[in-house]
Amino acid sequence: MKKDLSQTCYRFFSTLANPVRLAMLENLSKRSMNVSEIAESLKQEQSMVSHNLRPLVRCGFVRFERKGKERIYHLNRDTFEALLSVVEEHAQKRCPTGGRCR
Repeated sequence: MKKDLSQTCYRFFSTLANPVRLAMLENLSKRSMNVSEIAESLKQEQSMVSHNLRPLVRCGFVRFERKGKERIYHLNRDTFEALLSVVEEHAQKRCPTGGRCR
């Protein structure tokens, strides 16, 4: 694997390797939300949510639009649905544990 690609992969997977961020992505897959709504849905502090949104936005997993003073966050469905499809296919067809790795 090329060095630049390994750094890209590291950033990509380390951004997703966080239970709070994964929960955010799951919630945003249902509907777009502002920070307060995300915090309430996860029962987390707004500062924690904002902190965890930054890498998701930076990597393009989440996008936002401004409505007045607030930002409305939504899932980048093109990326996320393709990613979930690859994970599901791997778990079903290639993972000897059927996706129950630990």
